[in-house]
Amino acid sequence: MFCAQTAQTGVGPAALSERYSQLQKELQLAYEAGESPFELAYYGGTFTALDDMWQEKFIALGRQYRHKGLVTSIRCSTRPDCVDVAGLQRLHRMGLDTVELGIQSFSNDALTRSGRGYTAHTAVTGCRIVREAGLGLGIQLMPGLPGHSEGAFLRDVRTACSLGPDMVRLYPCLVFEGTLLASWWRDGRYRPWGVARASVMLGMALNTFWKHGIRVIRAGVAHVPSLAGKVLAGAYHPALGSMARGEALAGLVSFHTLMLGGKATELYAPRRFQGEFWGHRNTLVPRWARHGLGRSNVHWWDKSFFLLS
Repeated sequence: MFCAQTAQTGVGPAALSERYSQLQKELQLAYEAGESPFELAYYGGTFTALDDMWQEKFIALGRQYRHKGLVTSIRCSTRPDCVDVAGLQRLHRMGLDTVELGIQSFSNDALTRSGRGYTAHTAVTGCRIVREAGLGLGIQLMPGLPGHSEGAFLRDVRTACSLGPDMVRLYPCLVFEGTLLASWWRDGRYRPWGVARASVMLGMALNTFWKHGIRVIRAGVAHVPSLAGKVLAGAYHPALGSMARGEALAGLVSFHTLMLGGKATELYAPRRFQGEFWGHRNTLVPRWARHGLGRSNVHWWDKSFFLLS
């Protein structure tokens, strides 16, 4: 209904045999060139819905180059209603390490209105099945779906945390040309989240995931040439991830500043946050000023923690 895989990947449909041969050639070329080891990921489709033979062939190919030292681990993405313990355990024994589930939301309303074809119970069960099979778990959430409010998204975040994933990806819903959602958007039946709204909500989500020690490995859809002109509306911005991290830092430090009485005299912060602290194009500078913080009393150091006074 809403997906545009060709636009996102820049690659059109092809027979599995063609994809397999292409991957086999690319892996061999990488091996012969002595490239650095990397993780092999099967994305862009519902991997566990493929015929068992093809699932096993692709995993076996990755395992072959793992034995050669080129591939460090193997992962795939799939739907939560397309997993079962026995099937995942079989793939795990063959070499699969991690499964990322395209949950999108744990809200029944959002799932129904988006035509996902499964319920929140199915989504939670799918996560538990991955864990029961002994695999690493990744959860992909899509805030801003039809019928999805800010409150529903924050509940999604809390539910995801309760399931203890190893990693999370956050992809705000975008409107792609040629999809049903595009017609809804043109008819006024759907209004996607904008960049400002999404960055604030993603920032709140980041703080919650960080608190639970869960890595967020993507916040926002990556800008790739194949998407040029294909995104009609939504939170699509090359710096969205950076903006969200800036919002998260602002929320975290502001909370502790309020605990000090609303104004701070000095802040020492890890140097790795320096590029995002002031916000995209310095948009967070006024907010920091309200808490008594500016470039004269914010200092960067090589320690991993913040010191606020």
